[in-house]
Amino acid sequence: MRSITHSAFGAVAIIAVLAACGAPSITPKVSPATPTASDSPRPTATPNTCSNASVLASWTLNQLAEQTLVIPVSETDVTSITAEIEAGAGGIILFGSTAPTNLSEVLKTLTATAPGGIAPFVMTDEEGGAVQRMANLVGSIPSARSMGATMTPGQIQQLITTSAKKMRAAGITMDLAPVLDLDNGDGPNNEDPDGTRSFSLNASTTTVDAAAFAAGLTAGGVTPVMKHFPGLGQATANTDVNPATTLPWTTLERAGLLPFESAIAAGTPAVMIADAVVPGLSTLPASISPNVITGELRHQLGFQGLVMTDSLSAGALVDIGYNVPKAVVAAITAGADMVLYTAAAASVASLTNSTVAAVVAAVGGGTLDRSRLENAVGHILSVKHVDLCAA
Repeated sequence: MRSITHSAFGAVAIIAVLAACGAPSITPKVSPATPTASDSPRPTATPNTCSNASVLASWTLNQLAEQTLVIPVSETDVTSITAEIEAGAGGIILFGSTAPTNLSEVLKTLTATAPGGIAPFVMTDEEGGAVQRMANLVGSIPSARSMGATMTPGQIQQLITTSAKKMRAAGITMDLAPVLDLDNGDGPNNEDPDGTRSFSLNASTTTVDAAAFAAGLTAGGVTPVMKHFPGLGQATANTDVNPATTLPWTTLERAGLLPFESAIAAGTPAVMIADAVVPGLSTLPASISPNVITGELRHQLGFQGLVMTDSLSAGALVDIGYNVPKAVVAAITAGADMVLYTAAAASVASLTNSTVAAVVAAVGGGTLDRSRLENAVGHILSVKHVDLCAA
C-alpha cells in the first residue's frame, strides 16, 4: 500500500463531510408479530426487506438511464430543460457567468417537477479565479493558486463556507470543486487545463487546502466533488480541446494521486474522472477506462461514493471517435455513475433522448449489464440521501 498521510483531509474534512451531508436516520420497517396463544413462544419480528437496490430492480431501463444524466443549461434559461427534469434526469449543470437574482425560485419550481420527488443535483463550477459561474450571487473567490499561496487552510474553509451558504440559498446543491490536480502552468487555456485552478504543485499543500475548500462547501450545505482523478496536472493538452495524456502512472502514484487518496480515505462523497489517458494505467481516456475507474478507484482505493465523468463532449473523446451516446455507454460500463456533457441549447433535448436510447439499447444488446446501471443509480441516490422505501 502506498505511504500517504490521511490526517490532513481527515482533520479538516471528514467530520464536516459526514455530518453536514447526512440524512435523517430511517428506522427500518418491521412486520407486526402474528398473535399466538399465551403458551406459545412469541415469534421474532421480521424486518422489512425493502431496500433501494430492491426497488431499483423494478425501475424501467429508461428510468435508470435518465437518473445517470446531468443536463447542461444556461443559468439564465433553466426552464428550457423542464421536459428533461420531468423525465427523471439525475442532475443539472448550470453554465454562464452572471446568474439571475431569482435563480433560487426558478430552480425550486423546476426541480419540483422531478418524478417521485427525487430532485436532481443542481451543479455549478464555482472554483474561484477564472472559473466562477455566479460571482454576482456568491461573491468573488480567489483562484486556487492564490488561495494556496496567501491563505491558511482555516481562512480557505471560512471563505468557502460563506460562499457555499450563498450557493445553497441560490438553489445549488453540488459544486464541481475543488481541483486536486498538481500544476504550476500558465492555464487554464487551450494547452493547460489547470494552471491557476490548482492549489499548488506540492502534494501536501494541495491536500490540505483542497480539504479546507471541501469542508467549507460541506459546512455551507453543498456537496463537493474532487477532480480530476487520478490527476490532470501537467497533462500534455487541455482535454476539452484535444486528446491528452497525464503524467505516467508511476509518477502520479508518487505525487499527483496523493491528494485523491487522502480525500477518499477521509470519506469524500464524490470524485470526477479526467478525460486524459493515463500512461501505464489506461489506453483509453480515464473517463471511459475500466482500469482507472473500477480497477484503481473502486478496487484499489476502495472508493464507494459517487463517480462522475468530466464532460464527455470533450475533444479528447470526440477526436478518437466517441460521440456523447457512445461515450456515455462506455463510461457507465467502465464504472462511472453520472455523466456530464455539453450541447447547444437547441440540441440538448435530442442529444439527451439519443443518449438515453443508447444506454437502453446497450443493456438490451448485452454490452452493458443492467446490474451495473442499477449500481450506478444506487450510488447517486445514496449521495442524494434518497430512501426509496421511506413512507
